[in-house]
Amino acid sequence: MATKKMTERVNLIDTFKDFKETKNIDRTTLVSVIEDSFRSVLQKTYGSDENFDVIVNPDKGDFEIYRNRMVVADGKVENDNAEISLSEAQKIDPDFEVGEEVSEKIEFAKFGRRAILTLRQTMASKILDLEHDNLYNKYVDKIGHIVSGEVYQIWKREMLLLDDEGNELLLPKNEQIPGDFFRKGETARAIVLRVDNLNNNPKIILSRTSNDFLRRLLEQEVPEINDGLITVQRIARIPGERAKIAVESYNERIDPVGACVGVKGSRIHGIVRELHNENIDVINYTSNTKLFIQRSLNPAAVSSITLDEEKKKAEVYLQPDQVSLAIGKNGDNIKLASMLTGYTIDVFRELNGEEPDEEDIYLDEFSDEIEPWIIEAIKGIGLDTAKGVLSAPRAMLIEKADLEEDTVDEVLRILKAEFEE
Repeated sequence: MATKKMTERVNLIDTFKDFKETKNIDRTTLVSVIEDSFRSVLQKTYGSDENFDVIVNPDKGDFEIYRNRMVVADGKVENDNAEISLSEAQKIDPDFEVGEEVSEKIEFAKFGRRAILTLRQTMASKILDLEHDNLYNKYVDKIGHIVSGEVYQIWKREMLLLDDEGNELLLPKNEQIPGDFFRKGETARAIVLRVDNLNNNPKIILSRTSNDFLRRLLEQEVPEINDGLITVQRIARIPGERAKIAVESYNERIDPVGACVGVKGSRIHGIVRELHNENIDVINYTSNTKLFIQRSLNPAAVSSITLDEEKKKAEVYLQPDQVSLAIGKNGDNIKLASMLTGYTIDVFRELNGEEPDEEDIYLDEFSDEIEPWIIEAIKGIGLDTAKGVLSAPRAMLIEKADLEEDTVDEVLRILKAEFEE
């Protein structure tokens, strides 16, 4: 029997050692959790834990429990847990008298296997809750900051990473850059987008497509930004394709664009590689809306701009050879300029009083073959002649004019047929 009790006690002590060695919890908190777990079992066993002293020493993985009871005359015991008869008390120490308090050491192993199992389960539950709280608090403070993790598992809709403490981080597919390709065991970087905490079960969600990911990369690569000498005022991104960044410095001696790009692009190249060759344009920010829109449409040279500040719309006029530059491949340049400035930008060709190409034809001439609302939609993005439409990117006609692919293809077929004749 003594051997059995000793074995149970050793197993219980080993349990504390396991928690101490494997859980990232400070000593004070660990003591509190273990003590609370003991008191929970004591309360279930005795109905109350108020008259118990629980002493825990996590460094040794040891513990002691004492029950304190008041000595009463024989036959006067009303509560076995809080009182002890004089004759029973004197078996512990002959000098005890009525009215004194007896502090008696309790061997927890005597409670039986069920109590020990309950203790372990209670402790495991409390430790798990505490770990979840610590994890939540740790990553809530890191929202918007870059973290790195080892790729552990890759699924169709998300990727699982582990941080240096083995915590799970999730990178959803829609938060990955289209060109992202990671293998198990590789290290991936992203920002903490949010921390979900349903039923005290934290889920850390990461992102590589967020503007803040690019912002934090800039802070790491450009000391002047990290030191507050340069401010990143605005960012617009099409992840994996192109980005525009507006920067500003209040120190006239600092060129914010040059500082961000670095000598021969040394600073921006590292960011471009991280973002899978995402083309990054850096421009000087200004509160002058017209100038800001003009800069945002770089590399196109803008002739003039008309603003409607209430509707947040801008009509931009350019020479014919600058229109395609302003729009950009697949309409990316004008889309990013709109995102960066907050204005809807419509591009118009400027003829400078010259007559259009004699061989060109105004779209209105095709009203018998193309529905008027389609013609108006195309003219609304600055294209009013057949050759202008034929020279524009197909994707831009679909997106900017908000037309179906089949509709655009039919328009292009009609216009091409006119010149083929």
